[in-house]
Amino acid sequence: MRMTSSLGLLAAAAAFAAAPLAAQSEIRITGAGATFPYPIYSKWVLEYTKTRPNIEINYQSIGSGGGIRQFIDRTVDFGATDGPMTDSQITAIGGNVLHIPTVLGAVAPVYNLPGLTQQLRFTPDILAGIFLGQITKWNDSRIAAANPGVQLPNTDVVVVHRSDGSGTTFIFTDYLAKVSGDWLRRVGRGTAVNWPVGLGGRGNEGVATTVRRTPGAVGYVELVYALQNRIPYGLVRNRAGQFVNATLQSTTAAAAAAVADLAADTDFRISITDTEGAEAYPIASFTWILLPKQGTDLARTRALLEFLWWATHDAQRFATALGYAPLPARVVQLIETRLKSVTVAGRPVLPAAYAPGGTRR
Repeated sequence: MRMTSSLGLLAAAAAFAAAPLAAQSEIRITGAGATFPYPIYSKWVLEYTKTRPNIEINYQSIGSGGGIRQFIDRTVDFGATDGPMTDSQITAIGGNVLHIPTVLGAVAPVYNLPGLTQQLRFTPDILAGIFLGQITKWNDSRIAAANPGVQLPNTDVVVVHRSDGSGTTFIFTDYLAKVSGDWLRRVGRGTAVNWPVGLGGRGNEGVATTVRRTPGAVGYVELVYALQNRIPYGLVRNRAGQFVNATLQSTTAAAAAAVADLAADTDFRISITDTEGAEAYPIASFTWILLPKQGTDLARTRALLEFLWWATHDAQRFATALGYAPLPARVVQLIETRLKSVTVAGRPVLPAAYAPGGTRR
């Protein structure tokens, strides 16, 4: 099942002295991209519409690759991705992009082994071996060694991966490229890769559905999709040697070390897979909104910035209930500076005194 949805939901923009039309006329904002954050983006737009009834935000969850393409082609006001744009992609649009983190999420290895009640444990070698096609049976000695006492079936391993360009794939392959030299040499990392084996599913929902319906299947999805579909997912051994569950706490722990020393001029394209820390879950990431540094339409640009300010401040309270970790305070502080740096016709769109919650200091 493909999870591609359109949000045509209305909400009002706050008044802006330099652009009074923003509070008087309907403004339509379009975006497209990642399925990874779709559940929380849906929630945010629904909540935003309650107090902002004349902004329409239409978001298509088509995958990170599609989001990047549409942003580059300028067919949307913003893109959404779980895998940051490459240097060459940024150069191709003259550097006119900001990566704005919105939440943190975890990618979980999901599986379908009927009758198995224990939660499986995966090591980096096991995950790389499965997705390289080197481990083909669930009772393989490597899986057995990591799961003592578990009665593993002599069942074929059926690999399921994304068929579309995907930030979830970028996160998963970024992790595998860090922990497996064989994977790095043979496959590498990216939003789309040449998979050695497996079936393709479109979107997180497509992978989740295929795994759920296929005995012996194993795949990777954003944690919220595993929870929503009630699919078992495994513990993953981290760099400290601990088998860690994908939780809000372990995802936050993965980000803690990475964001502590962020420079003031960071572009936020940072990887938090396979980070240090005994409690850190190793397959975690930010997800990003892509927006132009220099906008072309004052009213739409300002409406988008106000929405993103709200999303990265007040709206973070919705994250945990949906299986995402809120942004660390240090990241939010740096996001404020980035949003205030956006210009139209050479002039800042948000006033210098703009404050959290859409109020002014």
